[in-house]
Amino acid sequence: MSEHKTRICILGGGFGGLYTALRLSQLPWESLPKPEIVLVDQSDRFVFSPLLYELLTGELQTWEIAPPFEELLTDTGVRFYQAAVSGIDTQQRRVYLQDGPEIGYDHLVLALGGETPLDIVPGATCYAYPFRTVTDVYRLEERLRVLEESDTDKIRVAIVGGGYSGVELACKLADRLGSRGRFRLIELTDQILRTSPEFNREAARKALEERGIFIDLETRVEAIAQDTISLEYKGQVDNIPVDLVIWTVGIRVSPVVRNLPLKQNQRGQITTTPTLQVLDHPEIFALGDLAECRDAEGQLVPATAQAAFQQADYAAWNIWANLTHRPQIPFRYQYLGEMMALGTDNATLTGLGIKLEGSLAYVARRLAYLYRMPTLDHKLKVGFNWLARPIIETLSQ
Repeated sequence: MSEHKTRICILGGGFGGLYTALRLSQLPWESLPKPEIVLVDQSDRFVFSPLLYELLTGELQTWEIAPPFEELLTDTGVRFYQAAVSGIDTQQRRVYLQDGPEIGYDHLVLALGGETPLDIVPGATCYAYPFRTVTDVYRLEERLRVLEESDTDKIRVAIVGGGYSGVELACKLADRLGSRGRFRLIELTDQILRTSPEFNREAARKALEERGIFIDLETRVEAIAQDTISLEYKGQVDNIPVDLVIWTVGIRVSPVVRNLPLKQNQRGQITTTPTLQVLDHPEIFALGDLAECRDAEGQLVPATAQAAFQQADYAAWNIWANLTHRPQIPFRYQYLGEMMALGTDNATLTGLGIKLEGSLAYVARRLAYLYRMPTLDHKLKVGFNWLARPIIETLSQ
């Protein structure tokens, strides 16, 4: 009778899920058979989301920031399934996939990320464009192409949300559309980038002002129609004509996660211990957007790519430690700073005692993200392309 082989099932191929799988494949398993590692994601590509904006301006290509999982997992031993998760049985330790196999597990990693909640405002589901996936970018690109090829004098764009995504999108699209673009950045609170360092916030304000982007503060979106957006400001509702509405606010845990019999907060996030394990289920780890985690110092871990990137290393180590009878390590979140692209060839960066803006910050941001990309092979391909592209463009002129 063959010995049972331990199976680790990882749901979600974002920063939390993919990097956990890659780290697990690299850890030393000499003392016992290497477990079967299974990664599940409904897309066929990993998305390096902080660089998603550069697709809209042509600064980067899809393969650079969204490489296929099959390519990234070559020679790792990690098995990949492209499928949506339809259900999880935590008692029987089984995962159910839409149009896919049923997967049993010994350890489960929940890293499914979140969804953009469009149904909270009438008309948003039909007429607003979310910005979270490569598919979202393709849909937005097609709409922009239609508008750019039309004979309309001005292209009117409303971006809902004055956080990182909204500000970065506004600057990138303003640079793309140039004098044809008319932009509104709509923010519910009294300032943009509420959680950002003042240096970054000021750099963003300057970048938005230079591009003539109008900022609606303390403004609520009441409804979205095919060619208008209804905004409420201090009790008065105005209907503003628009050609494009982009929605960047809010995040919602997927129904599959909400339906699990695990302790959750009011937002549906799963409560974890500092070791990233789910309460009463030490065989389940939760990280990224769907987890409410307080680290070893008691600080609430933010739902950012930076945090998920760090959590992946701890999750992989703690699963390995659990299986090799070693002590687990509580997660310690390190705030490494904040970087934002503010148009083409412009960015702002703060962290680790450094404050930069402009072209130098743009280069530093690119290099920092190159370092964080998955697999050495992909880093080398992208890095070489970034070095070679300016030379090729110069020679072709």
